Amino acid sequence: MRRRDLLIAVLAGELVAGVALQRGGWLSLAPFSPAVPPAPTVVAEPPMPLPSTRVSAVDVRRGDTLVRALQRQGMKRGTSAGIAAALAASGANLRKLSPRHTLEVTWTLDGRPIALRYEPSPWLGYAVIPADDGWEVRRAETRPDVRVDVVHGEVARSLFEAVEEAGGAAQLAIDLAGIFESDFDFTADTRAGDRFRLLVEKRFANDTFVDFGRILVAQYVSDGRVLTGVGVERAADGRHAFYDPEGRSLRKSFLKSPLEFTRITSRFTWARPHPILGGVRPHLAIDYGAPVGTPVRAVADGRIGAAGWAGGNGISVTLKHRSGYETMYNHLSRLGAGIRPGGRVAQRQVIGYVGATGLATGPHLDYRVAKNGHFVNPLGEKFIPGEPIAAAERGAFTAQARALVRRLEDAAGF
Repeated sequence: MRRRDLLIAVLAGELVAGVALQRGGWLSLAPFSPAVPPAPTVVAEPPMPLPSTRVSAVDVRRGDTLVRALQRQGMKRGTSAGIAAALAASGANLRKLSPRHTLEVTWTLDGRPIALRYEPSPWLGYAVIPADDGWEVRRAETRPDVRVDVVHGEVARSLFEAVEEAGGAAQLAIDLAGIFESDFDFTADTRAGDRFRLLVEKRFANDTFVDFGRILVAQYVSDGRVLTGVGVERAADGRHAFYDPEGRSLRKSFLKSPLEFTRITSRFTWARPHPILGGVRPHLAIDYGAPVGTPVRAVADGRIGAAGWAGGNGISVTLKHRSGYETMYNHLSRLGAGIRPGGRVAQRQVIGYVGATGLATGPHLDYRVAKNGHFVNPLGEKFIPGEPIAAAERGAFTAQARALVRRLEDAAGF
């Protein structure tokens, strides 16, 4: 039985005698207890509609509190505040109340609220019912039914579009690009005819597809080059990390690009006609064209050397990294949260947003890399790889990697 029906049954069972609840199943339904997991419960039969009540969906707006949303439905403030307090005490995170959430109130025909159903996700729901001293909360959880499926396709215009046409989602395209982002620049090197295939977890709630989970193994082919990433849960920290079939880490010390998806508008060169100052000048950077406000990521862990206005470079951030490397990010519209000289940043942390400040003809990011004080081409630099699979775990990893790659190849040929 779906969790929605289960919650409705709870509400009906509390209001109308004769709805029987039996033990069993794999949903939990019980008063919230942080120490003891709730006992699983299923409903014997679908609930009958309540002739003396009506159910209304609550219009949750962006920035709403639960109390405000319920008051807009005509509920008194004291009642809505009591329901909100009961939900919060039962573990519901009402600060993340969203228009995407399901919120329904059951009313008597004379306008008294007698129950509330709140579902913040496909995996979790709450039923709020009257109690002697206020309101009682019942909680229903659905364990994801995880299935493994293949997603494969060919790029025509963009990786996003290709993944979506293959039955994936935008987040899956981002995850796929993230696996290979240290070895392949999806902003510069993606081209029509590139192919991809991956084994990915798909999560279902009661046979209804909800979202994609982890990618287990992925391959991307571009210009005859085959990239393979095998996902492994690391024993040290439990993180899901990716390695090539030989056990080398796919996460390098530097990302290939500070932007996730965009286009290169000007490459590294020693002789480029300057669009504003005129003449032929060196352009020791990569320009990425992107809309104002696009997040700019630190390509590596490092310390902030400078952050703020820098003349013709506009709003700029300079980061100092290991092995004598520095990176510079120019023409930003604004700095990221907490970005100030002397601070530390982590790889992929947002340090600013694309803009057109300083001597810029339009919105773009001017990205520069220096090694030991000399500018180098970011697209041609070979950066330090991450830690490989430990020698003691190499045999087990190799067997797992071969099995996953074989399964992927059998499911979707190139």
